Amino acid sequence: MKLMDPIPIRLLTHNIRYATNSPFKGEELWHTRKSRLIAELRFNTGHCSESFICLQEVLHEQLHDILSCLNGNRNTWTYIGVGRDDGYQAGEYSPILYQSSVWQLQSYETVWLSKTPDRPSKSWDAASIRILTIGVFRHSHSKKTIIAMNTHLDDQGSKSRLEATKIILERISHFMSKPDGSTALPIFLAGDLNSEQDQEAYKVMTSEESPMCDLQDLIPENQRYGDQKTFTGFGHERSPPKRIDFLFLNHHKPSAFTRNGTSVNEARRWSAEGYGVLANQFDDGIYCSDHRAVVGDLFLF
Repeated sequence: MKLMDPIPIRLLTHNIRYATNSPFKGEELWHTRKSRLIAELRFNTGHCSESFICLQEVLHEQLHDILSCLNGNRNTWTYIGVGRDDGYQAGEYSPILYQSSVWQLQSYETVWLSKTPDRPSKSWDAASIRILTIGVFRHSHSKKTIIAMNTHLDDQGSKSRLEATKIILERISHFMSKPDGSTALPIFLAGDLNSEQDQEAYKVMTSEESPMCDLQDLIPENQRYGDQKTFTGFGHERSPPKRIDFLFLNHHKPSAFTRNGTSVNEARRWSAEGYGVLANQFDDGIYCSDHRAVVGDLFLF
């Protein structure tokens, strides 16, 4: 079987910490943090034009800053997403950034993770409104299609995290259930689940009944880069660092072929190639965020 040239895709997810005027101890204001964070995004996606950047806790002014600096005079990066509070610009975004010259947006939607998912709302024990951003993208050159999803679950309500995860899995199942029997599309989910691996959201997302798997688990431990934990705080928290930020892919099934010894999923036509957690503090002691970015590399066939 002759293979097409694989399309390298880099996924980067990062909770950037919203631009507060009342910073925690050890936290710098956004105008100090932003150059460090934007440099992270630029450096870690600049080599791969097929990259997707998925962010959480993004206020409208922060989104403007990030896009302005990433684009410079080129105007290549754009985004999908809305402010969660009004479906427009109010409140935090969970945006997906991409280069429009590389990916053609076919459709997108915002799902509120509540009993009324079609409008700004919260349910169960959620302390805040929570959303799921979904985009359907077609690669300009190869015409391959991919489903991108980004979310940020509640930090207070265990019930809301559980129910939100069920809503997300329902949307994933919708894209995987094709009545004509044709191949399901590749899907990735990025986000801050506010759930550790032994807690409700992660356990449901990676259960045997779920179509999703943790990208980290597809990469041998000795080939992963960086730290394990993704939430650090700003150095003065009482709780220890924890892993709550993730990249998920829909399951790899038995392969029809291999590429250089690497298993390739023919049905969904992608392979996991790398996984890493990036640093969020350097020599100057300033944290770019209280979370570390998570990065994953894939090949799409």
